[in-house]
Amino acid sequence: MKTTDVLIIGSGIAGIAAAVQLAQNPQRKIILLTRSPDVHESNTFWAQGGIIRRGPGDDSADLLVQDILAAGAGASLPESARILAEEGPRLLDDLLIGQAQVQFDHESDGSLSYGQEAAHSRRRIVHVGDGTGAAISKGLVALLKKYPNIEVLSNATAVDLITYPHHSRDPLDNYRSIRCYGAYVFDRTGKAIHRTLAAVTVLATGGLGRIFRNTTNPPGARGDGIAMAARAGARIINAEYIQFHPTALAAPGAEGFLISEAVRGEGGVLLDPEGHPFMQKYSPEWKDLAPRDIVARAIHSEMEANGYSHVMLDIGSHMPADVLKSRFPNIYAECMRVGLDITREPIPVVPAAHYSCGGVAVNEWGRASIANLYAVGEVSCTGLHGANRLASTSLLEGLVWGHRAGQKIEETLNAGTFPIPTRADIPPWDESGLINDSDPALIQGDMQTIQNIMWHYVGLIRSGDRLSRAIRELRHLQNEIETFYQKTKLSDGLIGLRNAVEVALIVAQAAYHNRQSRGCHYRTDAVEAGDRLL
Repeated sequence: MKTTDVLIIGSGIAGIAAAVQLAQNPQRKIILLTRSPDVHESNTFWAQGGIIRRGPGDDSADLLVQDILAAGAGASLPESARILAEEGPRLLDDLLIGQAQVQFDHESDGSLSYGQEAAHSRRRIVHVGDGTGAAISKGLVALLKKYPNIEVLSNATAVDLITYPHHSRDPLDNYRSIRCYGAYVFDRTGKAIHRTLAAVTVLATGGLGRIFRNTTNPPGARGDGIAMAARAGARIINAEYIQFHPTALAAPGAEGFLISEAVRGEGGVLLDPEGHPFMQKYSPEWKDLAPRDIVARAIHSEMEANGYSHVMLDIGSHMPADVLKSRFPNIYAECMRVGLDITREPIPVVPAAHYSCGGVAVNEWGRASIANLYAVGEVSCTGLHGANRLASTSLLEGLVWGHRAGQKIEETLNAGTFPIPTRADIPPWDESGLINDSDPALIQGDMQTIQNIMWHYVGLIRSGDRLSRAIRELRHLQNEIETFYQKTKLSDGLIGLRNAVEVALIVAQAAYHNRQSRGCHYRTDAVEAGDRLL
């Protein structure tokens, strides 16, 4: 059993930003968990396009707020957009450029290089080629290792949050609300479950894209944090708003590889397989730089109406080959690996599940509805993204709210006493009666079933009939998985499967109850039309 001041679950930009802020107090003890053997592995690492900084010329916080609210289809929280626009650029300069020493791309005159992305009214995206997330992750992990009061536990999967009154005796007399005191943690190396107790717990577990058949997300994006929070009783909001990225590579051996929105920002044009542009039909003003929900549904509509298996994205005709290779080295290399020379031929692309705009409901400091629990990054819902996320706001949101959560937690811990339960208060995890090992074939089969249900019935275009079918099938599957779970020794795959079916149900039920089409939640049987359909 371990005891700490703050337990942070997740090693992306949000989790590390919170850890670094807390570590400024050398007396503060922090444990950071990651389910991967490699602390770099996170949604952050795989982010390509870039991160928002205030652009040159007449760009301003006001203009960024306007763009966020417009992209969010009228459902974003203006206060959250203002926080991001005001605090984000300063934190980027201080933490990423100053402390983590991330080397963003520069122009020949030494100034920062700014990219353009969809629904942005100005060029304001700073980047490191098309591997911005990897550069940020490497810089932050190196910074993390400088603090001796941060203990990193890798190969460790959080199983469930430890809460009063569910798991523990409350050390605070007569306290009757739900409180979080850490988590049960599965050691993937030793195959044991440990109690990790904390005064404050921070969820920074990333997204849920892996519950869909087609996704740009890495394997760990199973919705673990949302599922744990929901089981503990935390409020989950806006779960129906799942953003589908318009352009994932559609080539054997590379399915799901993200083709960054920055490709269209630099002049890339979407074409049907016969070579005809089509976005002017769906968004005469923005065309290929329309908000993601419009572009994704436009591609889906073209594919469905004409029987296409994909559409094409042409950048080679709009950018010199040497410039293209320099600006998008990873995309160029991955396409070459599967036999595509994008300097000479267009890229076959399809939409794929990309980002969860909803999540654990939090306030302006990242605090959830359960006492002593915070959530930051994609697992949370700050209200920033509304019904559709503006491109390149995700990394900045993680940076801002990770930092803000760290500030508020330190302030709160300094202001009062936060007793932590003792070993006697928290029962150990009991596997004494379990004799069955996890069967990978059953886990993989059930996960594929979840992914297919979500893709076909809870995907880009939804209806009441599709959603009803999804809920019925997911409920049946959840019962089967829970029975399996109660009889089987834990594994990371089994933990992820249990979380995935729970989160899939949360998303499907939220989509069923919201009968208004808006942003990336589109229903063919909408009772009242929201903004920006097609």
